[in-house]
Amino acid sequence: MEIILHPAATDIPDSDWASLDHGDDPFVSRAFLGTAEKVGAGGTAMGWQAQHLGLYEDGLLLGLLPLYLRSHSFGDFSRDWNWASAWQRAGLNYYPKLVSGVPYTPAPGPRLLVRQGMERESIAPVLIEAALEAAQRLKASSWQCLFVEEDDRARLEEAGLLMRRGVQFHWINRDYRDFDDFLAGFTADKRKKLKRERRAVLESGLRMEAMHGDEIDPGLWRAIHRQYRDTFVRYGNHPAFPLEFFIEAGTLLARRLVVFIAFQHGTPVASAICYRDGHTLHGRHWGTEIEIPGLHFELCYHQGIEYCIRNGLQRFEPGAQGEHKLARGFEPVATWSGFWIAHPGMRRAVADFIAREDSAMQDYAAETAAHLPFKLTG
Repeated sequence: MEIILHPAATDIPDSDWASLDHGDDPFVSRAFLGTAEKVGAGGTAMGWQAQHLGLYEDGLLLGLLPLYLRSHSFGDFSRDWNWASAWQRAGLNYYPKLVSGVPYTPAPGPRLLVRQGMERESIAPVLIEAALEAAQRLKASSWQCLFVEEDDRARLEEAGLLMRRGVQFHWINRDYRDFDDFLAGFTADKRKKLKRERRAVLESGLRMEAMHGDEIDPGLWRAIHRQYRDTFVRYGNHPAFPLEFFIEAGTLLARRLVVFIAFQHGTPVASAICYRDGHTLHGRHWGTEIEIPGLHFELCYHQGIEYCIRNGLQRFEPGAQGEHKLARGFEPVATWSGFWIAHPGMRRAVADFIAREDSAMQDYAAETAAHLPFKLTG
Protein backbone atom coordinates (compact mmCIF):
# COMPACT_ATOMS: atom_id res chain seq x y z
CA MET A 1 0.00 0.00 0.00
CA GLU A 2 1.11 3.56 -0.72
CA ILE A 3 0.28 6.81 1.09
CA ILE A 4 0.01 10.04 -0.93
CA LEU A 5 -0.61 13.47 0.61
CA HIS A 6 -2.62 15.54 -1.88
CA PRO A 7 -2.19 19.37 -1.80
CA ALA A 8 -5.76 19.95 -3.03
CA ALA A 9 -9.07 18.10 -3.03
CA THR A 10 -9.31 18.67 -6.78
CA ASP A 11 -6.08 16.68 -7.25
CA ILE A 12 -8.18 13.60 -6.57
CA PRO A 13 -10.43 12.68 -9.53
CA ASP A 14 -14.21 12.86 -9.22
CA SER A 15 -14.42 9.13 -9.90
CA ASP A 16 -12.24 8.41 -6.85
CA TRP A 17 -14.37 10.62 -4.60
CA ALA A 18 -17.48 8.87 -5.93
CA SER A 19 -15.99 5.47 -5.08
CA LEU A 20 -15.78 6.33 -1.35
CA ASP A 21 -18.41 5.37 1.20
CA HIS A 22 -19.18 8.84 2.58
CA GLY A 23 -22.95 8.59 2.78
CA ASP A 24 -23.34 11.47 0.31
CA ASP A 25 -22.18 13.85 3.05
CA PRO A 26 -21.94 17.28 1.35
CA PHE A 27 -18.98 18.53 3.41
CA VAL A 28 -16.46 15.77 2.68
CA SER A 29 -17.19 16.03 -1.02
CA ARG A 30 -14.86 17.19 -3.76
CA ALA A 31 -17.47 19.85 -4.54
CA PHE A 32 -17.36 21.46 -1.09
CA LEU A 33 -13.71 21.02 -0.12
CA GLY A 34 -12.37 21.59 -3.62
CA THR A 35 -14.40 24.76 -4.14
CA ALA A 36 -13.50 26.12 -0.70
CA GLU A 37 -9.81 25.55 -1.42
CA LYS A 38 -10.07 26.98 -4.94
CA VAL A 39 -11.68 30.27 -3.91
CA GLY A 40 -9.49 30.73 -0.85
CA ALA A 41 -11.93 30.01 1.99
CA GLY A 42 -10.19 26.71 2.71
CA GLY A 43 -6.86 27.65 1.19
CA THR A 44 -3.34 28.19 2.45
CA ALA A 45 -3.85 31.95 2.79
CA MET A 46 -6.51 31.24 5.43
CA GLY A 47 -4.34 28.72 7.25
CA TRP A 48 -5.77 25.60 5.59
CA GLN A 49 -2.87 23.83 3.86
CA ALA A 50 -4.37 20.70 2.32
CA GLN A 51 -2.57 17.41 2.97
CA HIS A 52 -5.42 15.05 2.07
CA LEU A 53 -4.22 11.56 2.86
CA GLY A 54 -4.92 8.95 0.20
CA LEU A 55 -4.28 5.24 0.66
CA TYR A 56 -3.57 3.45 -2.63
CA GLU A 57 -2.83 -0.05 -3.84
CA ASP A 58 -1.68 -0.47 -7.44
CA GLY A 59 -3.07 2.99 -8.20
CA LEU A 60 -6.50 2.22 -6.73
CA LEU A 61 -7.77 4.57 -4.00
CA LEU A 62 -8.70 2.43 -0.99
CA GLY A 63 -9.23 5.16 1.58
CA LEU A 64 -9.07 8.91 2.09
CA LEU A 65 -8.68 11.15 5.13
CA PRO A 66 -9.35 14.90 4.68
CA LEU A 67 -6.34 16.56 6.30
CA TYR A 68 -5.08 20.11 6.74
CA LEU A 69 -1.86 21.50 8.16
CA ARG A 70 -2.92 24.53 10.20
CA SER A 71 -1.02 27.60 11.40
CA HIS A 72 -3.87 28.81 13.62
CA SER A 73 -7.22 27.49 14.90
CA PHE A 74 -9.67 30.00 13.41
CA GLY A 75 -12.56 28.24 11.74
CA ASP A 76 -11.96 24.63 12.77
CA PHE A 77 -14.08 24.67 15.98
CA SER A 78 -11.46 22.58 17.80
CA ARG A 79 -12.09 24.51 21.05
CA ASP A 80 -8.35 24.63 21.75
CA TRP A 81 -8.46 28.35 22.59
CA ASN A 82 -5.83 28.34 25.35
CA TRP A 83 -3.70 25.41 24.25
CA ALA A 84 -1.25 27.43 22.13
CA SER A 85 -0.33 29.62 25.11
CA ALA A 86 0.07 26.51 27.30
CA TRP A 87 2.49 25.03 24.76
CA GLN A 88 4.36 28.34 24.64
CA ARG A 89 4.72 28.44 28.44
CA ALA A 90 6.23 24.95 28.22
CA GLY A 91 8.74 26.19 25.64
CA LEU A 92 7.00 24.35 22.78
CA ASN A 93 5.31 25.30 19.51
CA TYR A 94 1.63 24.46 19.15
CA TYR A 95 1.52 25.26 15.45
CA PRO A 96 1.57 23.69 13.01
CA LYS A 97 -1.11 21.19 13.93
CA LEU A 98 -2.88 18.66 11.70
CA VAL A 99 -6.68 18.76 11.44
CA SER A 100 -9.10 16.29 9.89
CA GLY A 101 -12.21 18.38 9.60
CA VAL A 102 -14.16 20.71 7.34
CA PRO A 103 -13.32 24.42 7.10
CA TYR A 104 -15.77 26.54 9.15
CA THR A 105 -18.13 23.59 9.56
CA PRO A 106 -18.65 21.95 12.98
CA ALA A 107 -20.89 19.24 11.55
CA PRO A 108 -20.45 15.61 12.67
CA GLY A 109 -19.76 13.39 9.70
CA PRO A 110 -17.48 10.80 8.11
CA ARG A 111 -13.74 11.44 8.31
CA LEU A 112 -12.19 8.01 7.63
CA LEU A 113 -13.45 7.48 4.08
CA VAL A 114 -13.21 3.90 2.80
CA ARG A 115 -13.79 2.65 -0.74
CA GLN A 116 -17.21 1.11 -1.21
CA GLY A 117 -17.07 -2.66 -1.02
CA MET A 118 -13.82 -2.67 0.96
CA GLU A 119 -13.63 -4.03 4.50
CA ARG A 120 -13.71 -1.00 6.76
CA GLU A 121 -11.88 -2.76 9.58
CA SER A 122 -8.86 -3.28 7.35
CA ILE A 123 -8.68 0.23 5.84
CA ALA A 124 -9.67 2.68 8.60
CA PRO A 125 -6.85 1.66 11.02
CA VAL A 126 -4.30 2.14 8.22
CA LEU A 127 -5.61 5.67 7.61
CA ILE A 128 -5.26 6.44 11.34
CA GLU A 129 -1.73 5.06 11.48
CA ALA A 130 -0.77 7.04 8.38
CA ALA A 131 -2.16 10.26 9.91
CA LEU A 132 -0.07 9.71 13.05
CA GLU A 133 3.04 9.14 10.94
CA ALA A 134 2.28 12.29 8.90
CA ALA A 135 1.90 14.34 12.09
CA GLN A 136 5.33 13.26 13.27
CA ARG A 137 6.94 13.73 9.87
CA LEU A 138 5.48 17.26 9.53
CA LYS A 139 6.49 18.07 13.14
CA ALA A 140 2.90 18.88 14.10
CA SER A 141 2.07 19.30 17.76
CA SER A 142 -1.09 17.23 17.33
CA TRP A 143 -3.54 15.56 15.01
CA GLN A 144 -7.15 16.55 15.62
CA CYS A 145 -9.89 14.44 14.07
CA LEU A 146 -12.91 16.66 14.62
CA PHE A 147 -16.64 15.88 14.82
CA VAL A 148 -16.37 12.20 14.03
CA GLU A 149 -19.21 9.76 13.59
CA GLU A 150 -19.96 7.34 16.38
CA ASP A 151 -18.63 4.38 14.36
CA ASP A 152 -15.13 5.87 14.27
CA ARG A 153 -15.01 7.03 17.87
CA ALA A 154 -13.90 3.62 19.20
CA ARG A 155 -11.31 3.22 16.42
CA LEU A 156 -9.69 6.54 17.23
CA GLU A 157 -9.71 5.87 20.96
CA GLU A 158 -8.15 2.45 20.42
CA ALA A 159 -5.39 4.14 18.39
CA GLY A 160 -4.54 6.34 21.37
CA LEU A 161 -6.44 9.52 20.60
CA LEU A 162 -8.03 11.40 23.48
CA MET A 163 -11.78 11.59 22.82
CA ARG A 164 -13.37 14.90 23.75
CA ARG A 165 -17.10 15.38 24.20
CA GLY A 166 -19.00 18.39 22.90
CA VAL A 167 -22.70 19.25 22.99
CA GLN A 168 -24.85 20.43 20.13
CA PHE A 169 -28.61 20.76 19.76
CA HIS A 170 -30.22 18.61 17.06
CA TRP A 171 -33.82 18.10 15.96
CA ILE A 172 -34.94 14.47 15.66
CA ASN A 173 -37.74 13.46 13.30
CA ARG A 174 -40.01 11.01 15.08
CA ASP A 175 -42.11 10.30 12.00
CA TYR A 176 -44.02 13.57 12.27
CA ARG A 177 -46.81 14.04 9.73
CA ASP A 178 -46.40 17.83 9.65
CA PHE A 179 -45.30 20.75 11.82
CA ASP A 180 -48.51 20.69 13.87
CA ASP A 181 -47.95 17.02 14.63
CA PHE A 182 -44.48 17.95 15.92
CA LEU A 183 -45.92 20.76 18.05
CA ALA A 184 -48.54 18.40 19.49
CA GLY A 185 -45.80 16.99 21.71
CA PHE A 186 -45.13 20.41 23.30
CA THR A 187 -46.65 21.60 26.52
CA ALA A 188 -49.60 23.94 25.90
CA ASP A 189 -47.83 27.16 26.85
CA LYS A 190 -44.70 26.35 24.80
CA ARG A 191 -46.84 25.40 21.80
CA LYS A 192 -48.85 28.63 21.96
CA LYS A 193 -45.72 30.75 22.25
CA LEU A 194 -44.08 29.18 19.21
CA LYS A 195 -47.26 29.43 17.13
CA ARG A 196 -47.60 33.09 18.07
CA GLU A 197 -43.98 33.69 17.04
CA ARG A 198 -44.53 32.06 13.65
CA ARG A 199 -47.82 33.90 13.11
CA ALA A 200 -46.13 37.27 13.64
CA VAL A 201 -43.61 36.51 10.89
CA LEU A 202 -46.36 35.33 8.54
CA GLU A 203 -48.44 38.45 9.18
CA SER A 204 -45.48 40.65 8.29
CA GLY A 205 -46.20 39.85 4.65
CA LEU A 206 -43.02 37.89 3.95
CA ARG A 207 -43.10 34.89 1.62
CA MET A 208 -40.84 31.93 2.47
CA GLU A 209 -39.39 29.64 -0.14
CA ALA A 210 -36.93 26.75 -0.08
CA MET A 211 -34.61 26.63 -3.09
CA HIS A 212 -31.81 24.22 -3.98
CA GLY A 213 -28.36 25.05 -5.27
CA ASP A 214 -29.19 24.21 -8.89
CA GLU A 215 -32.29 26.46 -8.75
CA ILE A 216 -30.46 29.63 -7.71
CA ASP A 217 -29.03 31.94 -10.37
CA PRO A 218 -25.96 34.18 -9.85
CA GLY A 219 -28.14 37.25 -9.31
CA LEU A 220 -30.00 35.63 -6.42
CA TRP A 221 -26.72 34.28 -5.03
CA ARG A 222 -25.42 37.86 -4.93
CA ALA A 223 -28.33 38.88 -2.70
CA ILE A 224 -27.95 35.80 -0.48
CA HIS A 225 -24.20 36.32 -0.14
CA ARG A 226 -24.65 40.01 0.66
CA GLN A 227 -27.02 39.11 3.47
CA TYR A 228 -24.63 36.48 4.83
CA ARG A 229 -21.58 38.74 4.52
CA ASP A 230 -23.13 41.88 6.00
CA THR A 231 -24.73 40.02 8.92
CA PHE A 232 -21.41 38.35 9.77
CA VAL A 233 -19.59 41.68 9.68
CA ARG A 234 -22.32 43.38 11.74
CA TYR A 235 -21.67 40.94 14.58
CA GLY A 236 -17.89 41.23 14.32
CA ASN A 237 -17.34 37.90 12.55
CA HIS A 238 -15.39 37.04 9.40
CA PRO A 239 -17.45 35.90 6.37
CA ALA A 240 -15.02 33.26 5.11
CA PHE A 241 -16.92 32.13 2.01
CA PRO A 242 -16.87 34.50 -1.00
CA LEU A 243 -19.67 34.79 -3.52
CA GLU A 244 -17.77 32.58 -5.98
CA PHE A 245 -17.91 29.69 -3.54
CA PHE A 246 -21.71 29.62 -3.39
CA ILE A 247 -22.18 30.05 -7.15
CA GLU A 248 -19.85 27.14 -7.93
CA ALA A 249 -20.76 24.92 -4.97
CA GLY A 250 -24.46 25.49 -5.65
CA THR A 251 -24.06 24.14 -9.17
CA LEU A 252 -21.94 21.17 -8.08
CA LEU A 253 -23.89 20.20 -4.96
CA ALA A 254 -27.28 20.87 -6.56
CA ARG A 255 -29.99 19.51 -4.23
CA ARG A 256 -27.46 18.94 -1.45
CA LEU A 257 -27.44 22.71 -0.91
CA VAL A 258 -30.69 24.24 0.38
CA VAL A 259 -31.44 27.92 1.02
CA PHE A 260 -34.52 29.16 2.85
CA ILE A 261 -35.31 32.62 1.52
CA ALA A 262 -37.67 35.34 2.76
CA PHE A 263 -39.10 37.54 0.00
CA GLN A 264 -40.67 40.95 0.58
CA HIS A 265 -42.71 42.15 -2.40
CA GLY A 266 -40.69 39.77 -4.59
CA THR A 267 -37.30 40.94 -3.31
CA PRO A 268 -35.09 38.54 -1.28
CA VAL A 269 -34.45 40.19 2.10
CA ALA A 270 -33.19 37.34 4.32
CA SER A 271 -31.86 33.82 3.88
CA ALA A 272 -30.54 30.75 5.70
CA ILE A 273 -28.00 28.57 3.89
CA CYS A 274 -28.14 24.84 4.63
CA TYR A 275 -26.73 21.58 3.27
CA ARG A 276 -28.18 18.08 3.27
CA ASP A 277 -27.60 14.43 2.53
CA GLY A 278 -30.12 11.61 2.43
CA HIS A 279 -31.02 11.77 6.11
CA THR A 280 -29.75 15.03 7.67
CA LEU A 281 -30.18 18.76 7.09
CA HIS A 282 -27.27 20.94 8.25
CA GLY A 283 -27.86 24.62 9.01
CA ARG A 284 -24.81 26.81 8.34
CA HIS A 285 -25.22 30.54 7.65
CA TRP A 286 -27.90 33.18 7.95
CA GLY A 287 -28.22 36.79 6.88
CA THR A 288 -30.85 39.52 6.75
CA GLU A 289 -31.40 43.02 5.45
CA ILE A 290 -34.45 43.70 7.62
CA GLU A 291 -35.33 43.43 11.29
CA ILE A 292 -38.51 41.50 12.03
CA PRO A 293 -39.03 39.75 15.39
CA GLY A 294 -38.87 35.98 15.00
CA LEU A 295 -37.51 36.02 11.44
CA HIS A 296 -34.21 34.42 12.44
CA PHE A 297 -36.01 31.55 14.19
CA GLU A 298 -38.41 31.09 11.27
CA LEU A 299 -35.73 30.86 8.59
CA CYS A 300 -33.03 29.06 10.56
CA TYR A 301 -35.17 26.55 12.47
CA HIS A 302 -38.87 26.32 11.67
CA GLN A 303 -38.49 26.27 7.88
CA GLY A 304 -35.79 23.62 8.24
CA ILE A 305 -37.99 21.43 10.42
CA GLU A 306 -40.82 21.65 7.90
CA TYR A 307 -38.40 20.79 5.10
CA CYS A 308 -37.17 17.71 6.98
CA ILE A 309 -40.71 16.49 7.58
CA ARG A 310 -41.70 17.04 3.92
CA ASN A 311 -38.60 15.29 2.60
CA GLY A 312 -38.35 12.46 5.13
CA LEU A 313 -35.04 13.60 6.64
CA GLN A 314 -34.35 12.16 10.08
CA ARG A 315 -32.27 14.91 11.66
CA PHE A 316 -31.68 18.66 11.53
CA GLU A 317 -28.34 19.89 12.84
CA PRO A 318 -28.48 23.71 12.85
CA GLY A 319 -24.88 24.33 13.94
CA ALA A 320 -22.90 24.78 17.12
CA GLN A 321 -24.10 26.32 20.39
CA GLY A 322 -27.40 28.10 20.95
CA GLU A 323 -29.51 27.22 23.96
CA HIS A 324 -32.40 29.15 22.36
CA LYS A 325 -32.82 26.08 20.15
CA LEU A 326 -34.21 24.13 23.11
CA ALA A 327 -37.52 26.01 23.05
CA ARG A 328 -37.94 24.91 19.44
CA GLY A 329 -37.47 21.21 20.17
CA PHE A 330 -33.75 20.80 19.45
CA GLU A 331 -32.30 18.28 21.88
CA PRO A 332 -28.78 18.16 23.39
CA VAL A 333 -26.63 15.45 21.81
CA ALA A 334 -22.99 14.53 22.28
CA THR A 335 -20.41 15.21 19.59
CA TRP A 336 -16.93 13.67 19.61
CA SER A 337 -13.50 14.80 18.47
CA GLY A 338 -10.22 12.93 18.78
CA PHE A 339 -6.85 14.46 19.75
CA TRP A 340 -3.44 12.88 19.37
CA ILE A 341 -0.78 14.90 21.21
CA ALA A 342 2.87 14.43 20.25
CA HIS A 343 4.54 15.64 23.47
CA PRO A 344 4.03 13.16 26.37
CA GLY A 345 3.86 15.86 29.04
CA MET A 346 1.34 17.96 27.14
CA ARG A 347 -0.66 14.84 26.36
CA ARG A 348 -1.01 14.15 30.09
CA ALA A 349 -2.09 17.75 30.68
CA VAL A 350 -4.68 17.63 27.89
CA ALA A 351 -5.97 14.24 29.09
CA ASP A 352 -6.48 15.65 32.57
CA PHE A 353 -8.26 18.71 31.16
CA ILE A 354 -10.57 16.61 28.96
CA ALA A 355 -11.46 14.30 31.87
CA ARG A 356 -12.46 17.26 34.04
CA GLU A 357 -14.30 18.96 31.19
CA ASP A 358 -16.26 15.80 30.36
CA SER A 359 -18.07 15.81 33.68
CA ALA A 360 -19.11 19.42 33.12
CA MET A 361 -20.28 18.61 29.59
CA GLN A 362 -22.47 15.76 30.81
CA ASP A 363 -23.97 18.00 33.47
CA TYR A 364 -24.62 20.68 30.86
CA ALA A 365 -26.41 18.22 28.56
CA ALA A 366 -28.60 16.99 31.42
CA GLU A 367 -29.38 20.52 32.59
CA THR A 368 -30.38 21.76 29.14
CA ALA A 369 -32.47 18.64 28.46
CA ALA A 370 -34.58 19.61 31.47
CA HIS A 371 -35.66 22.74 29.57
CA LEU A 372 -37.04 21.00 26.49
CA PRO A 373 -40.62 22.03 25.60
CA PHE A 374 -42.02 18.52 25.38
CA LYS A 375 -44.74 17.08 27.59
CA LEU A 376 -43.57 14.65 30.24
CA THR A 377 -44.34 11.06 29.30
CA GLY A 378 -44.53 7.82 31.21
